[in-house]
Amino acid sequence: MNLNLTSPSSRSKRKSSFSTNERPHKQFRPMNGKMSPSENTPDAEMPPGYMDNDDIVDDDLVPAIYPPQAPPDTAEWQATIEKVVRNVVSIRFCQTCSFDTDAACASEATGFVVDAEKGYILTNRHVVGSGPFWGYVVFDNHEEVDAYPVYRDPVHDFGILRFDPKAIKYMPVSALAIRPDLARVGVEIRVVGNDAGEKLSILSGVISRLDRNAPEYGEGYSDFNTNYYQANAAASGGSSGSPVVNIDGFAVALQAGGRSDGASTDYFLPLDRPLRALRCIQEGKPIARGSIQCQFLMKPFDECRRLGLSPEKEKAVREAFPLETNMLVAEIILPEGPSHKKIEEGDVLLEVNGEMITQFIRLDDILDSNVGQTIEVTLQRGGVDVHIDIEVGDLHAITPDRFVTVSGASVHNLSYQQARLYGVAIKGGGVFVCESTGSFRFDSADNGWMIQSVDQKKTPDLETFIDVVKEIPDKKRVVVTYKHLRDLHTLNTTILNVDRHWAAKMRLAVRNDVTGVWDFKDIADPLPPLPPVRRKGAFIQLEHTSHPAVADLVRSFVRVGCTMPLKLDGFPRNRKWGMGLVIDAEKGLVIISRAVVPYDLCDIFITIADSVIVEGKVVFMHPLQNYAIIKYDPALVDAPVLSARLSEDNITQGASTTFIGYNRSSRIVHAATTITEMTTVAIPANSGAPRYRATNVDAITVDTNLSGQCGSGVLVDKDGTVQALWLTYLGERSSGSRDEEYHLGLATPTLLPVISQIQKGQDPKLRMLPMEFRAIAMSQARVMGVSEDWIHKVFLANKHNHQLFMVSKCTFERDNRPPVLLEGDIILTLNGSIITRVSELDVMYSHEVLDAVIVRGSQEMRLEVPTSPADNVETTHAISFCGAVLHVPHLAVRQQISELPSEVYVSARSRGSPAYQYGLAPTNFVTHVNGNPTRDLKEFLENVVRIPDNTYFRLKAMTFDNQPWVITMKKNEHYFPTMEWIKDGSEPCGWRRITYESGKAVEGESTDGILPVEDDADVEAMDIHDVI
Repeated sequence: MNLNLTSPSSRSKRKSSFSTNERPHKQFRPMNGKMSPSENTPDAEMPPGYMDNDDIVDDDLVPAIYPPQAPPDTAEWQATIEKVVRNVVSIRFCQTCSFDTDAACASEATGFVVDAEKGYILTNRHVVGSGPFWGYVVFDNHEEVDAYPVYRDPVHDFGILRFDPKAIKYMPVSALAIRPDLARVGVEIRVVGNDAGEKLSILSGVISRLDRNAPEYGEGYSDFNTNYYQANAAASGGSSGSPVVNIDGFAVALQAGGRSDGASTDYFLPLDRPLRALRCIQEGKPIARGSIQCQFLMKPFDECRRLGLSPEKEKAVREAFPLETNMLVAEIILPEGPSHKKIEEGDVLLEVNGEMITQFIRLDDILDSNVGQTIEVTLQRGGVDVHIDIEVGDLHAITPDRFVTVSGASVHNLSYQQARLYGVAIKGGGVFVCESTGSFRFDSADNGWMIQSVDQKKTPDLETFIDVVKEIPDKKRVVVTYKHLRDLHTLNTTILNVDRHWAAKMRLAVRNDVTGVWDFKDIADPLPPLPPVRRKGAFIQLEHTSHPAVADLVRSFVRVGCTMPLKLDGFPRNRKWGMGLVIDAEKGLVIISRAVVPYDLCDIFITIADSVIVEGKVVFMHPLQNYAIIKYDPALVDAPVLSARLSEDNITQGASTTFIGYNRSSRIVHAATTITEMTTVAIPANSGAPRYRATNVDAITVDTNLSGQCGSGVLVDKDGTVQALWLTYLGERSSGSRDEEYHLGLATPTLLPVISQIQKGQDPKLRMLPMEFRAIAMSQARVMGVSEDWIHKVFLANKHNHQLFMVSKCTFERDNRPPVLLEGDIILTLNGSIITRVSELDVMYSHEVLDAVIVRGSQEMRLEVPTSPADNVETTHAISFCGAVLHVPHLAVRQQISELPSEVYVSARSRGSPAYQYGLAPTNFVTHVNGNPTRDLKEFLENVVRIPDNTYFRLKAMTFDNQPWVITMKKNEHYFPTMEWIKDGSEPCGWRRITYESGKAVEGESTDGILPVEDDADVEAMDIHDVI
């Protein structure tokens, strides 16, 4: 099934009742006449996922159907089309955040003017969306004007946008007349709209049916309780909202969807209800919508007979409606609704208020005219007439028009749409999590979670949820119970940390149909965290270990969870967990993989003895060797924590050792094993989105299956001395959105110099050679010009591994200093010592200049090689702008690029944002704003804060492959405010924020704005939450 949208995002598609195929992928549309560069680049996780990932593909989706060429139209049709196209507009829009059934997206569709004087455009409800909408329309002469929603129907697939007709200066604006009465079987029609987002299309067809049920698209939005028309127009992506016109130029239906399984079939919404809604708006009247919370389907007489329709009633209906072949049959009755325990599934509808009813249009008329009143309904159940009275409810009252954002997540009351889809009661079942991120990111970012209770208090509705959560102090661990709409039999329980510091504001967003935007309001100030309390803990005992000292090491293991509120440095996730090793219990120092703690804009929680949870903070991050050192307050821990003893001797290949690790179930496992290999780490660079990877360090592998099951652990000798850490190494992205991870050992001697300085209270000031080295064998070295004398020296220096090291890639230096060592150089000695092991390169960490003997172009040379400071390679400043995250190119970027176009690097972007809509992609460099150079973040910020809200500006950018391009973007401060993130040790979180409102700097986060929409769904269930 195809809802005929075109979009750069791959949204949740919904299955047709007649096909296993689903809606086609959204296709990225050209911006300003060209495709956005670097669209092969995966966006950083974006973000249930900060950012988006364009590589996620649903294998079930199929391409949009492109129709065959139609024969030329007659002169009469050509005249009609010339008149119609002036009223048809292309709608380019963002649904800025997930809400109800709609995911955040950027897309294109079609609409047509239905009131030229007041500026009303009719389109689909799945275009306008149920949540925040930001967009504009483009007329046939390419004039553009902003558009704002004034109505979206709660059930039927139509919505109405408002624009300013006076803004269209170069063509007369006229409206299409709506004539639902002219829809007939056999009528020749044209669908005039936006063909796959690229050009105006005119597709021909003939209406073949007027009486099909509304198509079902599976999970998400579907129309119901209406008939649809069917034709063979084969409309493609982008044609949603197109007018279906007859030869006289009247709109007789609204394009809404179609099959995507190869059949050229389209589905049109009748215009009776859109016409009524339009007239109400024109007259300034409210659009009353009634509901008895019962879904009916049209079923033919033969099926109705099997359900119990009596011959007498069938005869009466056929006599009253000679052309009718269907009757309305109850399909879904919502629990606790007006129809509950009154109507039953399979009941055949006969009369409402004494009037025989066989069509949805008349049923809608009666319901909409009787909101709050009681109607008399006659049904037939098993051949017996049933007479009931039902009170008609207000359909708008059960359609959410507000949501609350707290602790990084967004929630609202359950909608009629979702309740009908899953057959559940609308009220009392909990609050619906429309954006499952931040603290309330559960097993996955999947849509459909319903929170039942928070902190041991029931949350049946939004108002109660607000009252409960606003009383929870920052960082408090609370019990949350929740269900999924697909499985209401299972109550899930988790324990989570409530974040009220990164996401300090608790905001209420309310739809405003007058302005067309959603209004934000702060509704509760954060409560400060409770003072930490010293807690008691006891460690488990390992059984069946070979030596008691090995079993004791369990007292050095802690569990580290890390959550990141902002996506930086191309890191693909927002949360990770792993096992850390206590290296100094007295000072509370723990060593952990950088695949778990990638940067210090984060929250760290350390679990000791499976019972004591304390906060941690980053003390040191090694730029190359894949470890970080974090610290907790040992005064808060009453447990016999043991400082691990680290070996000063390098472990060797073939040596026996004991592997102790944490498996995927967060359980300690152990096994005796041997060292199989020690080799230089060679993790492929991630070309799509450069992110941290270990380089210039040895890796250890062992002969046990546990090594592949455990991402954290140690290798330990018989007296309990740790010989190596077992760490997770983040690798490249492969197979679309899958990030490779490698599990390897890191020998402890290389850690000791840094640990010693930290234990003494010193801040390690490392130096490093700005390049990556690769091991080469003697056969290669000989060909490259290394003399026989040096080869013999290698044999003597390292009897276990005959190798030298070659410069494989130079890191671009931010100060543009020309490199002394070049790619292809072979290192013979550094400071007089021959280099045959990676660990011998560690000499670079403690020297500003190295005396090197190298071979270059078969010539032996002696050089003075300066090292670079390693304490300024971490990101300390970032800017959120128009949904993109920009910062100085991090080390991984400079390791992969030969020249920096600027120091304004796009690291990530949010779905549904201007950055996503207009194609500003991760790995782009912004070089100019409105023609002004932006060499660094300061110049960029100075230029963008001057740009008025809701106005266009020009960006000149450079792709990672040095392809320059220019794009125009429109600024949106209401949903995507400009914000600075600045590292500041005086702040409790270590970072401070500055928001720019109308060009003025304001400390802290903005009241306006929606959550960044994360896209990657690869969340680890045990990251920070304890699932029970």
